[in-house]
Amino acid sequence: MLVALYNRTFDEQDVPILIRILKLLEHHKLSMVFYKEFYERLEPHVPFAKTPRLFTGKKDLPTNTDMLFSLGGDGTMLDAVCFVGNSNIPLIGVNLGRLGFLAAIPGDEVEAAILSLVKGSYTLEKRTLLHLDSSVPLFNGSPFALNEFTIHRQDTSSMIKIHTYLNGEFLNTYWADGLIVATPTGSTGYSLSCGGPVVFPQTSSFVITPVAPHNLNTRPIVVPDDNVISFEIEGRTEQFLCTLDARTETIRSHVQLAVKKENFLVSLVRPDEHNFLKTIRQKLYWGIDRRN
Repeated sequence: MLVALYNRTFDEQDVPILIRILKLLEHHKLSMVFYKEFYERLEPHVPFAKTPRLFTGKKDLPTNTDMLFSLGGDGTMLDAVCFVGNSNIPLIGVNLGRLGFLAAIPGDEVEAAILSLVKGSYTLEKRTLLHLDSSVPLFNGSPFALNEFTIHRQDTSSMIKIHTYLNGEFLNTYWADGLIVATPTGSTGYSLSCGGPVVFPQTSSFVITPVAPHNLNTRPIVVPDDNVISFEIEGRTEQFLCTLDARTETIRSHVQLAVKKENFLVSLVRPDEHNFLKTIRQKLYWGIDRRN
């Protein structure tokens, strides 16, 4: 089995768990290919006998990679989605960050998780992506997102008006700081912090959530993911922000934008002892009395 290892940043306090992961992979005789920048940061802390195989992005990630390890937080996991794209390479997230809905495996469970991989006792969860169509090229040839698409006012400009349509039919005009279109996976991210609902990953839907809406009767809504959601933007400035997950582009009001369901899925590795209900109970402290 060939596993790719990706990390975008780590603290020195993370070095012991990273070394432990490498030793576990070696112990189970798993071949490794490292993200080049990760290897260069790690090399001063780890006595590599020789330079391992390296990759710099999607183009030179070996096609025979069986799995990509994302070592970090949810942001690292979202970066990794751009590497695998439509290659069908599954992703597994080890949480070195804070909350970790996507990178759900904590450091103290990594040994059991790797053992599950070796034994084949895991499930591949297929997750929906959203695709952005735009009248100008955006996002460097990777116009898809696992979590969410957003339109947002730029810097300290006043709120904006976002005219929103479903399959060409007018839905609503949002007077707000911005608007989020989230996948079921992304429902526990930015959308949740703006009052959106938690949606199970298997649900075929998008969540449209306004950011700080001026009209208090405007609420998040859930729509089927076979809709094409398009937008027209107005504001006192000509520039706005457009994001796919953690990636940001500055656009002008004349740019035409529409989001729809992507035509491929991404696979997340879930060891058998992990599931969505366990994750949300742990991360949102459901059923736990925190008053003491």
